[in-house]
Amino acid sequence: MAEPTGQTAFRRRRRIRRTVHFGEPLPPGAHTFRAAWLCGPALAWVTTFMLVPLLFVVALSFAQRGDAGEIVWRFTWENYERLFGYGALGFDPVQPLILARSLGVGFATAVLCLIVGLPVAFFIASLPVRWKSVALTLVVIPFWTNLLIRTYAWQLLLSPEGWLADVLATAGMIPAGTALYPGWPAVMVAMVSDYLPFMILPLYASVEKLNWSLAEAAADLGASPVRMFWHAIVPQIRPGMIAGGVLVFLPATGQFVIPDLLGGAKLALLGNSVQQQFGSSRDWPFGSAIAVVALLVMILGLWLHTRVTNGRREVSLP
Repeated sequence: MAEPTGQTAFRRRRRIRRTVHFGEPLPPGAHTFRAAWLCGPALAWVTTFMLVPLLFVVALSFAQRGDAGEIVWRFTWENYERLFGYGALGFDPVQPLILARSLGVGFATAVLCLIVGLPVAFFIASLPVRWKSVALTLVVIPFWTNLLIRTYAWQLLLSPEGWLADVLATAGMIPAGTALYPGWPAVMVAMVSDYLPFMILPLYASVEKLNWSLAEAAADLGASPVRMFWHAIVPQIRPGMIAGGVLVFLPATGQFVIPDLLGGAKLALLGNSVQQQFGSSRDWPFGSAIAVVALLVMILGLWLHTRVTNGRREVSLP
């Protein structure tokens, strides 16, 4: 029997690749059916309860508010112009200040969580194996309680009758009977406390894989402790630092419960603005525009994280 020509053999190989999947022969169209069977319910759920509402919010951000608070489906850029300070009465810096304040609070929270979480991550990594699970459990225990309850607990701790206020009053730092909230210190303390686990866990994952021989080599070459940490330790834990920063920055930027309860409803952030527009103000189009901008900020943060960490891999030397 004559040997098959090159074109015939190529067609047979294509037919084999098309009908065999991991050693299992499949009829035509079975790949599509299997993919639809496995991914269809999840895609339908995400599309129905996530993508469709998101597209509705985006469309609503280009609508107008009626005189009685109703939605007028007339295309306009006024909501975004107002968000960036340009309204019917001229420039108003209120909304741009809220946006800048939200970004500043998110960045400050991420930096403070990094400063506090780094020693904790190194401490947990230095524990014996049997105690590491206990320490990590203690880190995530705050997640077992609702955020609202934890915020009310901070109100009790920072109240005039709280032990912290008594200690500061005894030290002469504040007048007796003074509450430590509302104000920025109370907001930042609660923000760091609530988002600290998001920073500790990625940091611990990076610290756990540290190659300490690089630090020892830097010390043998005469590097000071600061230079050894900066040049031998930080490059190895940078992925954990970036991941933790993103995990803290994004939710902290849109936080509204903590500023509302511990800031005395005077420290408005993006989350508070969205809540107000969809609540008492009944300006859903403008609230949708704020939500869309907040979403774009989060997408930008994730994109920057991807660009910074793209193609980087931790290399462990023997």
